[in-house]
Amino acid sequence: MRRPRLIVASLYIASIFLGVASAWLWLTRVGIAGVDAGAWRVNLLAGSQNADAYTRARVALGAVLALDRSETLYYTTQHDDRGKALRAECRYKIEGSPPTARWWSITAYGADNFLFPNAERRYSVGTESAQLDATGRFSLMIGPLPASEVGNRTWIPTAGTGGMRLTLRLYNPAPAVQQAPGSLAAPSITLAGECP
Repeated sequence: MRRPRLIVASLYIASIFLGVASAWLWLTRVGIAGVDAGAWRVNLLAGSQNADAYTRARVALGAVLALDRSETLYYTTQHDDRGKALRAECRYKIEGSPPTARWWSITAYGADNFLFPNAERRYSVGTESAQLDATGRFSLMIGPLPASEVGNRTWIPTAGTGGMRLTLRLYNPAPAVQQAPGSLAAPSITLAGECP
């Protein structure tokens, strides 16, 4: 009599564990309704009234309050152009043409989904702070801030060790990008120097 109860209890426990594990995997690792643009990925349902429960939970876990894609597109990445995981202790060069949007920004977040604390109080670079070269392209750095770069408005300082995530926001993106988010000429992300 005890054996059948033990089997049933074990099945319940295993089912709960598998359910929680699969939901966590779905929310944190699997790209839901996403499109790639270089190393970046955009979730097409973020902020949409058509978003399912998993998409809404994923947005909530990422600490982002998402607007509909007609207003804002959110491209995120946790790896560079070579597919290597982004690390807070490493330095990266981000380069590209300014996205066709009324306003854009690139922000760095730690593995805990919070901004990196820094004395510069600089958390993003975008429309107002990006410096364009003679060809109209921008270049910025993300990583630990060396003393020689204090005051450099195109450097987003990071702190500590571990993973990090970058978010590229496009507010009022051009209609062509709204319709085909994967067509964005996304900024490149390359490791600058050695990474410990």
